[in-house]
Amino acid sequence: MNAPDRFELFVLGEGQKKLTITPDTKLPNAATFTLQKEDHTIGNMLRMQLLKYKEVLFAGYKVPHPLEHCVILKIQTTPNTTPENMLMRAFDDLYKEFGTIKTKFENEFTLHDINDDNSLRNVGGSSSDRMYGNVEINF
Repeated sequence: MNAPDRFELFVLGEGQKKLTITPDTKLPNAATFTLQKEDHTIGNMLRMQLLKYKEVLFAGYKVPHPLEHCVILKIQTTPNTTPENMLMRAFDDLYKEFGTIKTKFENEFTLHDINDDNSLRNVGGSSSDRMYGNVEINF
């Protein structure tokens, strides 16, 4: 088959940079960022996060071609900040948000495990019976 190896979708090649910055010469306070080995997932998250900031005048992204695994992100800001600063702020805020989501998930998962353990202790049968649902519960 002619398909490239899967690892080529996310492993950087030798000498390849994850992020390159190209200042825009036509627009003030604008820059183009190229993220290698990324797709619409990160592009859309960054765009949405950037658009929440009042200092960002424009944020958009594109994936040049489905077989080309990179995202081109364009940011224009107000004169009191830079596109680089706003991109770093977006990364930081998304990182914090993912941490919050992870903590909430782990807490719910732990609570679910505790509730399942308590409900299983009150039911007869062996542990394998409980695991596979082979226990008869009388009310």
